[in-house]
Amino acid sequence: MASDPRRRVPRTDAVLADPRIAAAAVRLGKPLVKQAVTAAQQRVREGALPPDDVVDATLAALPRAATTLRPVLNATGVLLHTNLGRAPLGEAARDAIGVAAGTCDVELDLTTGARGPRGAGVVDALLAAVPGAGAAHVVNNGAAALALVAATLATGREIVVSRGELVEIGDGFRIPDLIESVGARLREVGTTNRTHLADYERAIGPDTAFVLKVHPSNFTVTGFTSAVGPAELAGLGVPVVVDIGSGLLAPHPLLPDEPDADGMLAAGAALVTASGDKLLGGPQAGLILGDAELVQRVRRFPLARAMRVDKLTLAALEATLRGPVPPVRSALDTPVAELRVRAEAIAARLAGLDVGVVDSQATVGGGGAPGVRLPSVALSLPEPCAAALRAGTPAVLGRLEGGRCLLDLRALAPADDETLAACVRAAGAGP
Repeated sequence: MASDPRRRVPRTDAVLADPRIAAAAVRLGKPLVKQAVTAAQQRVREGALPPDDVVDATLAALPRAATTLRPVLNATGVLLHTNLGRAPLGEAARDAIGVAAGTCDVELDLTTGARGPRGAGVVDALLAAVPGAGAAHVVNNGAAALALVAATLATGREIVVSRGELVEIGDGFRIPDLIESVGARLREVGTTNRTHLADYERAIGPDTAFVLKVHPSNFTVTGFTSAVGPAELAGLGVPVVVDIGSGLLAPHPLLPDEPDADGMLAAGAALVTASGDKLLGGPQAGLILGDAELVQRVRRFPLARAMRVDKLTLAALEATLRGPVPPVRSALDTPVAELRVRAEAIAARLAGLDVGVVDSQATVGGGGAPGVRLPSVALSLPEPCAAALRAGTPAVLGRLEGGRCLLDLRALAPADDETLAACVRAAGAGP
C-alpha cells in the first residue's frame, strides 16, 4: 500500500534551504516566507497538495513585496479612484523613488559639502509649471496645505468664506472644522446657492486675515446660482486664497470648468492651495503657490515642520513635473477610438467567453471635475465575474451596471491589456 502523502510533509528547514526559497527570504524576510511554507505544509497534511509541490506552492503564494498591499488593475472607469490610491505614478516617478530610496542629496550641497535647501528641485519644477507663482512650498497633502496657510495667516483672526463653499471632503472631514482646528474663525457670507461681492464687502474688517475660495470639487450646484471670482475679490484689500483641490496646474480642454493654479493666480489670488496627486498625477502632497512673501511666511511657520514631506515624495513629485506625461494625463487624453481598438483586441483574445464590447462613461474622480463624463469603452462580462476578478492576481476592479460586470479601459494603461485578458480568462467568464 502506498504511504499516506500526509506523512511525508517536507521538513521546514529543508524547504527553507531550497535556493529559490532562500532567495525569496532575502528579498521578503524570513518570517513572511516561513509563514507561506507553513501554509503549504498544512495543505499537504489536508491532502490538498502533493508533498513534492510544497516549494512551488510556497513561491506562488509569496507577494511581490513585503507588504500587505496588493496590485489592482483599475477598470472602474474612475481615473482617480480614492480607494485605489488615486493617481498611479509614471515610470519616471517610480525611477526617482528608487534613487531617493537610498542615501541621496535631499538636503546636501554636494559642491560645498554643507547643508543645502530641501526640495529645491521640486520648487523649481513647480515654478516652471506655474509661471504666475512667485514661490512654492510642498506639504504632505492638500488639506494640510490649507490648514497651514490658515494657521500662518489667520490664527486668532477671521477668514471670510461663502456658505456655499463650506464643503465636506473625504472621510467626513469638513472645511469649517479644519480651519477652526488651527485657531482661525470663519465669517460666513451669502447663501448656499448665491453669494455676491457686496456680501464679502460687508464682512471684511480689521480682523479679516484673508478671503477664502474653495472649489466644490466633489459636487455641483446648478440652477439659480451666483459666485464671485478671485478677480473681483482681489480688489477688496485683503489677500485671496483659493483652494482648487484637484491639482490642475494649467487649463485642460476637456475640463473647462475645473480651476487651475496658474489661472487663479493670474486672476488675482495671492495664494493657491492644491493637491500634488489627483489631476497633477504625482504622489500625495499639498501645494502652496503664489506670493513670495506669503509663501515664505508659511514655510517658516512652526507647524510647517509637522507637515514636511519625505524624500520619496519630493523625488516622485519632481519627476512627475519634469518627466513624460503621467498616466492620469495620458488616460484623460486617450481618444475613444483608441479605447475601442484595445477593447476589441482584448475581446478577440477571449473568443468563446461571454465577453462583449460596450460604450461606457468614465469620470475623473478623486474630488475632481464633478459632473464631467468622459466617453469610454468597456468589456462587458457576467456579473459573478466581479468577485472572481477581485480575488485574482493581480486583482481587477470593475463596476457593476445593468446586471453586468463592466471593465472600463479609460483608466487602464495599454501595457496592462494582456494581463487583463489573462485575468478575465482565469475568472471564468463562461459562454
